[in-house]
Amino acid sequence: MSLGITIIIIIITAVISFMAFGNAVLMDKLIFYPPDITQRKQWYRFFSNGLIHADIGHLAFNMLSLYFFGDLVNSAFMQIFGNLGTLLYLIMYVSALAVCLIPTYLKNKENYYYRSLGASGAVSAVIFTGILLFPQAPLSFFFLPLQIPGFIFGPLYLIITAYLNKRGGGHINHSAHLWGALYGIVFTIVLSFALQTGFNPLTHFVDAVRSYFIN
Repeated sequence: MSLGITIIIIIITAVISFMAFGNAVLMDKLIFYPPDITQRKQWYRFFSNGLIHADIGHLAFNMLSLYFFGDLVNSAFMQIFGNLGTLLYLIMYVSALAVCLIPTYLKNKENYYYRSLGASGAVSAVIFTGILLFPQAPLSFFFLPLQIPGFIFGPLYLIITAYLNKRGGGHINHSAHLWGALYGIVFTIVLSFALQTGFNPLTHFVDAVRSYFIN
């Protein structure tokens, strides 16, 4: 039995995260630290930060979210993009790790007190790609029992995240969540047209939302 790409990502992330929990040196080498990128050109930190997490709860939340959406999105990519599906899914995830942090980096180039870690931005890209492709899928906030369809959950999440990002404070990088989510949507739409797949994600989304209210 072969392991799916999502499970492989989860295993790699979990192993390195657990290694870093008890290893401050490793954590320091992998964490997103803008001054080291600016001054020492350690660009790898845009990606390596997604392999470590603050604690087990942070890791579990991200990896469970990825587990629930990853295979669904990968399967959809295989239908849309054919043999390139899994590769493009992996490219989206890995590139989202960096893209979601560009605004954070530009804001904190010389901020010696700023650090960020976790795969939340890339996981957001996967989740919002899932919402784009399966807008009727039920979702809930923070394990609340009330579930709402993805096309309602998505905008609400983005509005709340944008507000929290503007307000600032706390230790959560809401900017990464926001830009990761938007990147996942744009990535899927652009590639669907660029590779001439014949699949229009926007039309598909609108039709699914319309069908929800009709039925």
